[in-house]
Amino acid sequence: MNYADAIARAERLLERALELGALRYGEFTLTSGAKSSYYFDGRLLTTDGESVDIISSLFLQVLEARNIHHFGGPAVAAVPIIGGITLMAHTNGYELKGYFVRSEQKQHGMGKQIEGHIASGDRVAIWDDTISTGGSLLDAVDAVSSLPADIDIALCILDRNQGGSEKLKVHAIPLFNILTSNSNGEVEIDTVALQRWFE
Repeated sequence: MNYADAIARAERLLERALELGALRYGEFTLTSGAKSSYYFDGRLLTTDGESVDIISSLFLQVLEARNIHHFGGPAVAAVPIIGGITLMAHTNGYELKGYFVRSEQKQHGMGKQIEGHIASGDRVAIWDDTISTGGSLLDAVDAVSSLPADIDIALCILDRNQGGSEKLKVHAIPLFNILTSNSNGEVEIDTVALQRWFE
């Protein structure tokens, strides 16, 4: 996939977000208590077949370029997309395993916090549908790093530019995102990110 193809797919994803009501403009209060001029619900995209196809196709090219074979992130954001992206990878002849990180360790059964196929030393990609302050994603980073496993890259649909991506830099984890929030409080395609990974 080249840059023009990536832009076309990102444009369609943004259209789909509006069609599904995953992106709404107005006055909203976020979980953090901060005010926002828009609301973005990534789960409405990751539970939609067309959107999963777009997201997975963009992500897979980045994952293959980084030689990543484990994809996942915090529950529940990571759960819907894992099946779609691992199936697309399998169809394309690329071995990709999924995992997700619980908010806390189970108190029964095997007592796991991480469900999936990660082993010590594996190269891992970590994902969240949206990065704002980065809280849930960084909690998952800590859990995966304790295995220990090498977190090579983070991915998201939308970077809200509220500090989370800067915190990833502190951990030396590069970020690939499809959409971004601009200074006018609008969601747009992140052409810089796409150009970096697809040209």
